[in-house]
Amino acid sequence: MSHKDPKTAVVFGNAGQLGVELMRVFGERGYRVEGFDRDVVDVSDPAAVEATLARIDPALVINAAAYNMVDVAEREPAAAFQANALAVRNIALACRQVDAHLVHYSTDYVFDGNAGRPYTEQDKPHPLGAYAVSKYAGELYAEAYLDHPLIIRTSGVFGPGGRYTARGNFIELMLRLAAGTQPIRVVEDHVASPTYAPALAERTAQLVERNATGVFHVGGGAPVSWFEYARLIFKVAGLTPELRPTSEREYRTDARRPKFSALSNGKMEAFGIQPMPSMEEAVTDYFVRRKAVAAA
Repeated sequence: MSHKDPKTAVVFGNAGQLGVELMRVFGERGYRVEGFDRDVVDVSDPAAVEATLARIDPALVINAAAYNMVDVAEREPAAAFQANALAVRNIALACRQVDAHLVHYSTDYVFDGNAGRPYTEQDKPHPLGAYAVSKYAGELYAEAYLDHPLIIRTSGVFGPGGRYTARGNFIELMLRLAAGTQPIRVVEDHVASPTYAPALAERTAQLVERNATGVFHVGGGAPVSWFEYARLIFKVAGLTPELRPTSEREYRTDARRPKFSALSNGKMEAFGIQPMPSMEEAVTDYFVRRKAVAAA
């Protein structure tokens, strides 16, 4: 008979934009949550992961740690694979040993973007580069070692914590550019579903509490081009910088990116989880929380 406390959780990647919201949301739901950043537990070290989970014996393990430098990954694919694939294997093996439920986050980039519509869980992945392959491999490792992991694919995560993380997020980047004098150029031929971290953490908790397993898509409310997203940010922020649309052809990057990688949340909604907020609601709430965090 197991005497494991069902409300004990571990969050890897606790200092990231999503990690800080997971710590808060699960804490508010009465979980005893322990969070680990890379400096404390490097998830690419199997012994460290195993020892951590053996000591805490959690019922739930959430992996929000990831390497997401998409272009750099083309030059150093091994680093991306270590963090996004082999680290998931380490976590999955350790979860199996302590009989913990794993929640792992993946990405819209597992798709090639050629469907021309939001992707569902039934669509077959076809990653286009080293980062995307590493993330898809992470999903496969979770499914290889565990019977019932929960894999949540998401897209362009942004949250108030992005002000303080090294990589920032798209909103913070746009605000920095708006403070300059140059016209701001943003691609309008790439469409995704940028996802608000507080809402994603909330939906994650709801999925966990309904014992969801398998793959679920949880993306932002609706497909949006990066150009439209930038325009919305400036509208909500009350800024009027010169914003110009550009295209993939003008804006070359090392990695190929899917052109239309928005995710459909139909399965999540059919499962009884509340729909994600609209982009405008999410961006508005972002600025409210950003102000509150700055004041604190």
